Amino acid sequence: MSLTTYCPADGTRIPAGSLTWRCPVCQGPLDLDYSPTPSPLKSLTGRTSSMWRYAECLPLPRPDCTLGEGRTPLVPLTAEVDAKLDFLNPTLSFKDRGAVMLAALATRLGPERVIADSSGNAGTAIAAYCARARLACTVYVPEGTSAKKLEQIRAHGARLEVVEGDREATARAARTAADEDGVFYASHVYNPYFLHGTKTYVHELWEDLGGRLPESLVLPVGNGTLLLGAALAVAELHHAGLIDRRPALHAVQSAAVAPLARAWQAGSDEIVVDPAPAPTAAEGIAIPNPPRARQILRAVRESGGAFHTVTEDQIRHAQLDLASRGLYVESTGAVCWAATREGGAVGGRSVVVPLCGAGLKTGLAPDHGSV
Repeated sequence: MSLTTYCPADGTRIPAGSLTWRCPVCQGPLDLDYSPTPSPLKSLTGRTSSMWRYAECLPLPRPDCTLGEGRTPLVPLTAEVDAKLDFLNPTLSFKDRGAVMLAALATRLGPERVIADSSGNAGTAIAAYCARARLACTVYVPEGTSAKKLEQIRAHGARLEVVEGDREATARAARTAADEDGVFYASHVYNPYFLHGTKTYVHELWEDLGGRLPESLVLPVGNGTLLLGAALAVAELHHAGLIDRRPALHAVQSAAVAPLARAWQAGSDEIVVDPAPAPTAAEGIAIPNPPRARQILRAVRESGGAFHTVTEDQIRHAQLDLASRGLYVESTGAVCWAATREGGAVGGRSVVVPLCGAGLKTGLAPDHGSV
């Protein structure tokens, strides 16, 4: 059955099998009491070609609702930078890695219904895996969410709730519904099982690079689910003695919505929430108040990495540059390349950027003029 969850802020523990989705004391997100040991490289030969090849590091067994997520290609962009094509996951984004974990957990807990909130990709992934698991699902999204993402959510049979306002208003609406009886809140932010799915991104890199990791991992950050998953995997591999050094984690935000980057620059552990953030084409990371802000800032600091911001023009130019190389990704998926291309802020002898979502989900970023 499910493992015990706990609050990293105050230590409150939640019994296994509970539908409780946040700390009842401080209302914060939960972590999972789970410290697996990865298998050595040679033992992976012949295993299934999906994220479930790392079964000993996953808190649930391979579920019936799997769609073969994971094992996405790694391709070079320059002599120093490789891109991992995570937009080739089944619902065309990296969120499948965590969504399958939440659907598998919900199947075990047997709720009356599942709800999720999202700026798009997490919602499409949760809707798909709930459809696969035959779970009733409602997805809350902010107004202005890309039409193709809404179409995808509906196509999977999920009920769609479009919330007037921004991403934060959407989260509040979903959290209110999550407190109703019989509801499983498939939150990619609050539920730690999601992070244990996204960490397989790094386990795959380690395997594909022959048992090592790059000098720098560059990751887009809104709620930080990919970065925090990466930090989990790095810690597991290092603790097991399978890597001798940890890569620097470099977090990228849109300059329009950058509460974590501002906190980093100020040397603070606390973010200042902008009540009226500017619009950004990088809708997937337009998060003004990430609940795991302290954890994200700590993970970047402890890795020796840094925060970076990119402008709307830089995002569009990076998206077009990737398309000219045969890789059409959504605006959010281009932010890491925007931070690294042409002598950008992130350098190093070996760097990996994720291309997180397919371009057909959003289209091209608007043209705001030349860089």
